[in-house]
Amino acid sequence: MRTVDVFWSFRSPYSYLATKRLRALPSKWEVRVRPRPVYPIAIRTPNFFQEIRPQWVPYLIRDYVRNAQYLGLPIGPLNPDPVVMDMMTREISPEQPYIGRLTRLGILACEKGDEEGWAFMDEISTLIWSGGAWTEGTALSEAAARAGFDLEVLDARQEAEMDRLEAVIAANQAEQDPHHWGVPLMVFEGEAFFGQDRIDLLEWRLGESGVARKD
Repeated sequence: MRTVDVFWSFRSPYSYLATKRLRALPSKWEVRVRPRPVYPIAIRTPNFFQEIRPQWVPYLIRDYVRNAQYLGLPIGPLNPDPVVMDMMTREISPEQPYIGRLTRLGILACEKGDEEGWAFMDEISTLIWSGGAWTEGTALSEAAARAGFDLEVLDARQEAEMDRLEAVIAANQAEQDPHHWGVPLMVFEGEAFFGQDRIDLLEWRLGESGVARKD
């Protein structure tokens, strides 16, 4: 079966906005849609936010909020941000208690299967981006359970297998880098489609390439 690789991050609002549509593609097309979790640009390029123009972040927030409203998806303030960052200075903290754990958990979920990985990423990103206090109480474990996972078991594995999982993340990033630095990034047979607003174009290419439709 032909494959679309999707490079995706828990800290990316556009990854969140694309998730349900990407997850649905195999029900519409004879294609594998393989989730490939990576670290966000804030971790991979820590000075990125300090070098961009000041208009960028306010526009980004306005844009992903209205896109969520347009798509009918819940959206709210990050509580907390998966990447610890000083929003005034745009400095990325050297201490990052959340994003590594989330990304390694995502890799483990994806290793169980594509649909299982998408289910986990869908539930967790929805919790994070809808304004839920995702680090408090049982919110994260309940989201994992809705996707069919025992968070305690996954957490034990991500700690025990940290070096292996970090190598998988690094390999995903190495495969992404020649195409584009942003997420979500869909790559189909060497052709990259960047952004949640390129899914329609990706589907057009699937059809143009002879991938059979199911619906």
